[in-house]
Amino acid sequence: MTSAVADDTTDKVVFGGVDSHADTLHVAVISDNGGHLADAEFATTAAGYAAALAFLNAHGHVISTGVEGTASYGAGFTRAARSAGLDVVEVNRPDRAERRRIGKSDPIDAYAAARAALSGRAFSAPKDDTVAGIRALHNAARSAVKARTAALNQITHILVTAPESIRAKFGQLKGADRTDALARLRPAGDAVHTAVLTALKSLARRVKELTAEHQALTRALDSEVTADNPGLRAAHGVGPDTAAQLLVTAGGNPERLRTEASFAALCGAAPVPASSGRTNRHRLSRGGDRAANAALYRIALVRMSSDPRTRDYVARQTAAGRTKKEIIRLLKRAIAREMFRCLTTTVTIPGIADLRPLRQSKNITLTAAAQQLGVWPATISTLERGIRRDDDLANTYRDWLTAA
Repeated sequence: MTSAVADDTTDKVVFGGVDSHADTLHVAVISDNGGHLADAEFATTAAGYAAALAFLNAHGHVISTGVEGTASYGAGFTRAARSAGLDVVEVNRPDRAERRRIGKSDPIDAYAAARAALSGRAFSAPKDDTVAGIRALHNAARSAVKARTAALNQITHILVTAPESIRAKFGQLKGADRTDALARLRPAGDAVHTAVLTALKSLARRVKELTAEHQALTRALDSEVTADNPGLRAAHGVGPDTAAQLLVTAGGNPERLRTEASFAALCGAAPVPASSGRTNRHRLSRGGDRAANAALYRIALVRMSSDPRTRDYVARQTAAGRTKKEIIRLLKRAIAREMFRCLTTTVTIPGIADLRPLRQSKNITLTAAAQQLGVWPATISTLERGIRRDDDLANTYRDWLTAA
């Protein structure tokens, strides 16, 4: 601790700052004019959090506490502080220029967090825990995909240098056919052939296991995101992975973002001026959450290929002379606006539970219904199961079934 606690702190107004780590957190206290009062280190345990809160309150009335890493190392302290009634704001780490100027240490970072809370530079409420389960499932599903991709790449690389007989037999196979064939192998032959075939069999089985694992995680993730925000999940082009990423980016309390413009900036979808001289233009933002930006990009691609309104919009913009990159930038900005509404307001989803029983009660097959409506049978099937949302098609389908 750098200074003694004043005897009378009843009316003193102070601000706190926390630099969080895996095993410890450093807490600093400053006065309302920015003067350093005290700092100390505590363990990231329940007892440590209680001691840190007592340390803050011992120096006066805590107006606000800035915390670095409220969604990572600082999550435990943030929960404890908010449960105790303290106001917590999320603090970004100092930029490189400031760190070069003032240096870096735990006390320095903690005091910087406190000053950010005092100045109002840090004002965002921390993310809450309501999407913690979705975040965990999403991370697990992504890691399964990455591991599966790595195994597939290893299979390809081994086949490139494998003995000719192995390369000729399996090199021409693609996708699931190759994986299934390799998983059924019974390694035999000389030492080299046996070793190569054993490695290929092991990798192929790993691919199949990871595929099944990813499918199970995706089903669980779909159930979670649908229960949490059915309007978001039902939006055109939004799948389980995309919906999960947007929920994780916004956090369980998206109202902390205040406006759809701030959400677009968070997703890196806000247009950035790039004008110079007589050139007046905007470019794609390179900041923000790149995973959320990628989610908006995937939604844009899906809508460009399957949404009639988006296809018409793309045609108009292309005729106006815009490039594909510029059109996607515009689409991502509009999609960010729509996603923000889904995240912050309750979107009513028209019921579709009656469609399949109604069709089956009249002995109408999926093929017959699809032919009548001019779509593929798979489209009707996904509509009935709630996988695809198309309100106009659902209403037309229901009217046709009722009159049939």
